Amino acid sequence: MAAGNSSRLGEPKQLLQFQNKSLIRHVVDAAINAIDSPVLTVSGSNEKLIIDELNFVPIHLIHNPDWQQGMASSIRVGVEELIRINPSIKGIIIAVSDQPFVTAQLFLDLIKKAEANETSIVACSYEDTLGTPVLFPQQYFDSLLALNGAEGAKKLLKKFINDVINIPFPMGGVDIDTKEDYQKLLNR
Repeated sequence: MAAGNSSRLGEPKQLLQFQNKSLIRHVVDAAINAIDSPVLTVSGSNEKLIIDELNFVPIHLIHNPDWQQGMASSIRVGVEELIRINPSIKGIIIAVSDQPFVTAQLFLDLIKKAEANETSIVACSYEDTLGTPVLFPQQYFDSLLALNGAEGAKKLLKKFINDVINIPFPMGGVDIDTKEDYQKLLNR
């Protein structure tokens, strides 16, 4: 997910540099290195900049023309496109572009846990919460497609809490929403 306009930051956070890569490249590279399936990035605001940043990266890039309607519209666009390009897909991992410490191993851990618990949602746990990246098995695709407005996957984690298992992601709470967040990241 790389569709937001980073209004609190004042510039496209997806393109902020960390360890010689943009934030979006950190997440995309981790996904490519972990997943032998389609990796799809949903763009919205700043579409041309995102396309330029991910040029020559082996992913499917799709634009959400309704990105201003909120995160739910980007989730819907992504889920619909993944089902279109791989109708037999058994699960979908949703990740966001502003968690710089996402790794290929984290994606592999989500997948491994999901394979051992085929009907469970597998979410990352950090800072006393559950969140992204999160893997939803096929039986939750309709629920993802039914999200509206600013609703994200977190709504489904709460709704289906008895079906959620988690893996630890201690650095998951590091996300970039403000200039202060970015400065803290650079100062680490």
